[in-house]
Amino acid sequence: MQIDARVEAWASLQLIPGISARALVALLKAFGGPAEVLAASRASLDKWVPGELAMAISRGADPAELERTLAWLAEPGHALVAWDDPAYPRALLTITDPPPVLHYAGKLDLLNRPALAIVGSRNATPQGRENAEAFAAALSAAGLTIVSGLAQGIDAAAHRGGLAGVGNSVAVVGTGIDRIYPATNKALAHRLVESGGLLSQFTLGTPPLPGNFPRRNRVISGLVRGVLVVEATPNSGSLITARFAAEQGRDVFAIPGSIHSPFSKGCHRLIKDGAKLVETAQDVLEELGLAPAGAAGRSKTGQSAADGDAARVLAALGHDPAGVDALAERTGLEASAIAVALVELELAGQVAPLPGGAFQRVL
Repeated sequence: MQIDARVEAWASLQLIPGISARALVALLKAFGGPAEVLAASRASLDKWVPGELAMAISRGADPAELERTLAWLAEPGHALVAWDDPAYPRALLTITDPPPVLHYAGKLDLLNRPALAIVGSRNATPQGRENAEAFAAALSAAGLTIVSGLAQGIDAAAHRGGLAGVGNSVAVVGTGIDRIYPATNKALAHRLVESGGLLSQFTLGTPPLPGNFPRRNRVISGLVRGVLVVEATPNSGSLITARFAAEQGRDVFAIPGSIHSPFSKGCHRLIKDGAKLVETAQDVLEELGLAPAGAAGRSKTGQSAADGDAARVLAALGHDPAGVDALAERTGLEASAIAVALVELELAGQVAPLPGGAFQRVL
């Protein structure tokens, strides 16, 4: 990122301890911009913020921390996105007290594309992870950017599915952007930086403190048009994200499950409270008013318009992910014929590819 006086001023201002979004709004209204706030006299600052904060602003940012931040920003693909930046997510500006400054690594255009959050339990079941990845892949194929929190379980599966489609994926983290948490998702984080995006509202070096994650969840819901909860126990943090989404006027979706599973109880509670029950990616797209790719390939009754080998493959696929070998065994067709049928079905928007060579029915 090119570092000019404006970027340096924002970088300095966000390093001031104790400066809140509300205090910053008052200061910017009073002085005009971040550089002007930093240049203001102590006496002038005292008129707008408490004395302790005015003193901190007068002292300025820690030189070592500022140098570290500017060095990070100078690296390719890294950016500081502030309120006055055209790249700042417009959706985030509609919530109360949006973060003044975001650190971002990746494709900047993803911050202002239609997005959906997919969240859920860290200790997800295998079926839950498969569902998250399949829904994310199908929704990404339809053009939605998949947003999640880079946690283990459902989050990681959602990111992998999102990266598989044109919509891509963005992770919002609860640490400084230079710290990957959990460390087990380091490779996934690097994939997101290279192909999608990684975003943080926290200064560099911020550790994974418990209080950071509700703040992260609030940004996740603020970035998107809706939040899909795949699996959640009654105490899951994903329910916090869903609550923020409802408060921010976003749609909330939940996938139902077994009445005997603790991982379904959070989703069932959301559905009782008004969340939209969804069974397919198509359900989400219809609620958001987005036509899936190849929607014209379906009849008015919603039945598949596929015929021949494609119809056999679609019927054999059912509603769980399957690979070419499994489909060949179920249909008796050659692998080459299966591959041709899958291409036809993918172009018609009826199936979506998953990492590892499997396919998931979309409709």
